[in-house]
Amino acid sequence: MAMESWLGAMVGVSVVIVTATPLIAQTQPLFLAYPPQNHQTSSPTIFFIGSAAPSVTVTLNGQPIERSAQGNFAPVIPLTMGKNEFVFQAGSQRIERTITRIATGPTLPAQGGFAPGSLTPAVPISRPAHESICFTAIAPTDAVATVTLAGQTIPLTPQGNVVQLPANNTILHGENQPKVTAADQYKGCQTFTSGQLPTVLGTPQFNLQWRGQSFSTPGPGSVTLLNGDRPQVVAVTSQAGVARTGPGTDYSRLTPLPQGSQASVTGQDGDWLRLDYGGWIKADETRTLPSQAPPRSLIRSVSYQAFGDHTEIRFPLQLPVPVTIHQTETGFTLSLYNTTAQTDTIRLDNDPIIRNLTWQQISPDRIDYYFTFKTDQQWGYDLRYEGTTLILSLRHPPRISSQPGNLQGVKILLDPGHGGSESGAVGPTGYAEKDINLLISQRLADRLRAQGANIHLTRTGDEFVSLVDRQTQISQVQPAIALSIHYNALPDSGNPNETDGISTFWYNAQAADLANFLQGYLVENLGRNSHGVYWNNLALTRPTISPAVLLELGFMISPQEFEWITNAQAQEQLVQTLAAGITTWLQQQR
Repeated sequence: MAMESWLGAMVGVSVVIVTATPLIAQTQPLFLAYPPQNHQTSSPTIFFIGSAAPSVTVTLNGQPIERSAQGNFAPVIPLTMGKNEFVFQAGSQRIERTITRIATGPTLPAQGGFAPGSLTPAVPISRPAHESICFTAIAPTDAVATVTLAGQTIPLTPQGNVVQLPANNTILHGENQPKVTAADQYKGCQTFTSGQLPTVLGTPQFNLQWRGQSFSTPGPGSVTLLNGDRPQVVAVTSQAGVARTGPGTDYSRLTPLPQGSQASVTGQDGDWLRLDYGGWIKADETRTLPSQAPPRSLIRSVSYQAFGDHTEIRFPLQLPVPVTIHQTETGFTLSLYNTTAQTDTIRLDNDPIIRNLTWQQISPDRIDYYFTFKTDQQWGYDLRYEGTTLILSLRHPPRISSQPGNLQGVKILLDPGHGGSESGAVGPTGYAEKDINLLISQRLADRLRAQGANIHLTRTGDEFVSLVDRQTQISQVQPAIALSIHYNALPDSGNPNETDGISTFWYNAQAADLANFLQGYLVENLGRNSHGVYWNNLALTRPTISPAVLLELGFMISPQEFEWITNAQAQEQLVQTLAAGITTWLQQQR
């Protein structure tokens, strides 16, 4: 539905336009919003965000800088390694900044030796006997490196130059290219055995021969062999255990493990446990069970029950097993691990949303259940254990009126990003993202309420609300959709003068269509640039109970776009257009 068709129904609704921030007065003092004094960065460039009265000339290290019509500026300056001194001058006003560029990646000692921080294992690790254990180090290209451990000497062979992967956020400005360093990485792997398990092999000793010199240093992590026949068995204690692809928060998330899930520990890196199905979890999210038998379960019949707003599928098991979910825009796969089927019967009548449910034993220890649906759009799910029975709840579509612009009874959650001590991005005048997030969210809430929607705001004032609390509110409210309202910024290596536009972010496939639709709708109807649609693992895109999208409605740090962001008429147009986009998408799902 076109925006104009439902806006006509809004005649008579009063709108109060409040200017978010006043225009810069001619006496506006010189102000520098970013970076702070003594800022450190690994970026080869830095941008400065600030403002001054439009009539005053502003110089940076004696050179005039370009500014917007309202006096905002964002010069991008190259940095040399070490300290860089900058002076901003506007008439008699002066601001100084010292910015230090620090090195990234391995730095080899001038006198020779291993690069500090490059030896792995970097933490104490545990592995089953007979599993290959690898050791790595970064050293000069013409060195000979070895490791000694438990009476064995393991040669470390050169692997070529170290390749550094870019940070995830560099994709925001198109610079996500790997970088090759001058140092070499050395690697060697070895299997170990022992007559008595578990046993501590000790701390590896790293040895280096380079240009007639010898270097030797103990590694930072010890090595322990586990008894694979009598493994440690753990149960997840948190409501949704955070499972990852590797031992650390830099690794990607897997499907959260429902509370009570049991698994054998097949390895440990520091305080991270590797579970038998392949995921890693923090040890403090688990408790050790007295059993040392690997958890395994059979499964037979599968049943379902339809309620008013959701359908529950029940999987009776002998014990709670690890699970993963793979969701696409048109399908849904639930995988049960450490489980073997004895299934002959599945009951599934004429369910409101499920068209079909089939299954397949993928491997001796894994079963996949495949769901197909009667509608393309999925509206959310929840996964939990009740005792040893796994319950998958699939939400039904919301009831949406066919009357244009009518959202009577539709629950929508709006999340104004940041708040309180967390300001978010800051514009050239010091205007904080948290304030514009709340302003737009409140106006959007008023407009959607006028259409009959039931609106929940995660915050209604300038208060700090944790990400966990925001996620909890989504789970408790169970809205038809959840939108997190934000404005954007860039890492230090970005260029605010060349970056603007609207972005949308989604994580679960059930939110992909909403994200793409709103992005296209806003860009087309507002005449703004598109900064792209992103799949992104964010706290406010991860909730599964509803389609959840995070909107970045412009760049606070762009001198020109900031003036659009803080323009009262532009704000009202944005609210009208976003409300129209939400309404149009929802009514298309009927």
